[in-house]
Amino acid sequence: MRRRSMAVLAAVPLMFAAACGSGGGVATGASSPASSSSSGVTELQVTGQAGAKPTVAFPSKVVETSSFKVLTPGTTGEAAKAGTNVVANFTVFTWDGKENKLAGSTYDEGGPQVITLNEQVPEILRKGFAETKGGGRFMSVVAKDALPAEQQAQAPPGQSQVFVVDVVGVPQEKAAKGTAVDPGLKGVKVENPAGDAAPKLTTKTKEKAPKELVAKTVIKGTGPEVKSGQSILVQYAGKIWGSDLEFDSSWSRGAQPIMFQIGAGKVIKGWDQGLVGVPAGSRVLLSIPPDLGYGKAGSGDKIKGTDTLVFLVDVLAAY
Repeated sequence: MRRRSMAVLAAVPLMFAAACGSGGGVATGASSPASSSSSGVTELQVTGQAGAKPTVAFPSKVVETSSFKVLTPGTTGEAAKAGTNVVANFTVFTWDGKENKLAGSTYDEGGPQVITLNEQVPEILRKGFAETKGGGRFMSVVAKDALPAEQQAQAPPGQSQVFVVDVVGVPQEKAAKGTAVDPGLKGVKVENPAGDAAPKLTTKTKEKAPKELVAKTVIKGTGPEVKSGQSILVQYAGKIWGSDLEFDSSWSRGAQPIMFQIGAGKVIKGWDQGLVGVPAGSRVLLSIPPDLGYGKAGSGDKIKGTDTLVFLVDVLAAY
């Protein structure tokens, strides 16, 4: 359910590695950019309002020093801190003014992405996020000085990337919180610990799976209802009815939430139908029959075409 752009901010130095013809891995957080000022980006002209896809006019001479500039500081919430998640739209350009083929623009993919500001994200970008609140925009030149020191000498000149980043917000919640109720789905058990701990979903049962989609609210959130076409930020766990086999879980991947557009055919039909209209902050139990899941073909080596899928989804935010 991840989209391609989600990991692009962490993979910027790989673009340089590809240009060098290197097949090795890149430790993206090993060195600091030479500059955190706006000295390089002042050569660039960005047009368009924050919250819409930008255009950039480039000078002929490539800027070879990493830098950033806050274009609009933003007014919503707090700026993101190191190690936290931030929701943002971004567009990545190469110096010829074209969009980077590996990255492109989240505006073309239906909505923003959630980014974890860890050491995999180049430091110059982290500094831009640290000074920009929700509703704001910053731009950054990410040059070869963002590479680890031992790789800078091998990197060719002229490969600088330009990011224009629109910060949507900084999510505060890591799990749905509130009074939990029994979902009342015979054969399925849900345990709801307090705080940010992962809930437990049990689906080992001899009960027959429902033939229709079932969507039950376990914790009702207090946020606005999710609308079709919005991007939602979720934690989730997915198991197969009757076997208790977990085939996917954001909780098992370090409790890192994911984001995707809902109601637009970007995920399985059971999610599109079961999560639109849910108040943000809710925990929802979904029982999804095969025709609203992965169909007769199933998915991978775990999900057969006859399997009913059971998801426990925390809808943390909608944008």
